[in-house]
Amino acid sequence: MNDVFVLDAVRTPIGRYGGALSGVRPDDLAAHVVRALADRSPDLDPAAIEDVFFGAANGAGEDNRDVARMAVLLAGLPVTVPGTTVNRLCGSGLEAAIAASRAVAVGDASLVIAGGSESMSRAPWVMPKPARGFDRGPQTLHDTSLGWRMVNPRMPAEWTIPLGECAEILAERYEISREAQDRFALRSHRLAAAAWERGVFGDEVVPLDALDHDESVRADSSAESLAKLKPVFRSGGTVTAGNSSPLNDGASALLIGDEAGAARSGHAPLARIVARAVVGIEPQLFGIGPVEAARTALKRAGITWSDLRAVELNEAFAAQSLACLAEWPDLDPEIVNVNGGAIALGHPLGSSGARILGALAHELRRRGGGYGLAAICIGVGQGLAVVLEGTGS
Repeated sequence: MNDVFVLDAVRTPIGRYGGALSGVRPDDLAAHVVRALADRSPDLDPAAIEDVFFGAANGAGEDNRDVARMAVLLAGLPVTVPGTTVNRLCGSGLEAAIAASRAVAVGDASLVIAGGSESMSRAPWVMPKPARGFDRGPQTLHDTSLGWRMVNPRMPAEWTIPLGECAEILAERYEISREAQDRFALRSHRLAAAAWERGVFGDEVVPLDALDHDESVRADSSAESLAKLKPVFRSGGTVTAGNSSPLNDGASALLIGDEAGAARSGHAPLARIVARAVVGIEPQLFGIGPVEAARTALKRAGITWSDLRAVELNEAFAAQSLACLAEWPDLDPEIVNVNGGAIALGHPLGSSGARILGALAHELRRRGGGYGLAAICIGVGQGLAVVLEGTGS
């Protein structure tokens, strides 16, 4: 197998639902980061990019018709560059990177792009076709921004509950208090605000439509303001809008290649992709999907928790993240999401997996190398994890 490297990683700023990027189509979001990668590699002939893998969790609207291929064409890459779109819901962007890395590892490609794109603002309403023509009864429109719709009646009811209720289940099971969730959320906002203040994201964020920062970060967030928010999913519950990730718009992309691809790109590798893992779990417990995925990836990498220098754990909910950390007692929580996580930065579903992998690669570079872990939970009960080894150069 060939060694596989993350050569570069970029993302858009992450926009709020209905915010600064709500006027940008998801295929244009994708094209923006693909074009940015090409522009950051001025010595690279774009025709040398052998494939583009993109994740999208929706696919019901403007991201239809293979958003990866649309991104290639809209970005102005040669028409000879192909593209494929994958869907593993919240893990789609990370799944795209995994698929890309496998293609390079087995020698099917030497230089590829992987990423993800999502506009939750522009996710359409959809309506199923009636069982017969000219149905006179009322019809139901379904919002495709997030969660279940048009559920198969054969699916057990406990598997199709709202994602926030799933977080409430984990909060109960792991005895995670409202106060602990709010503290976790506050940490995310403070670290994200501090990272922006220090210029940490300058290496990865490419402004779009005059937006040059992540819109959901609240530098003025406080324990008091978070405590005032009411539970959203359960009366007397603990999961609120403040300790959950918001709805967002954004895209991210990575340049991935082998040694020959790195030479053609002109980039010194940020990190080597060491190991990957995917697991399944009961759908209502989706939030702890990363637990076994991470353990498996570490085992395949031949390392332990103590070998890690940085961890990017996607923060779908504070309760879900804290449940994962409870299952990883040997992990130092201080190395997790050191520049904030999705509660503050945002969670544009199809993009998030690629975002955390790119963020991890850049952070390992800043730390001079070493091992890192990116992990993400996935609705309907799955988890993904990738181990990187930073090059330190």
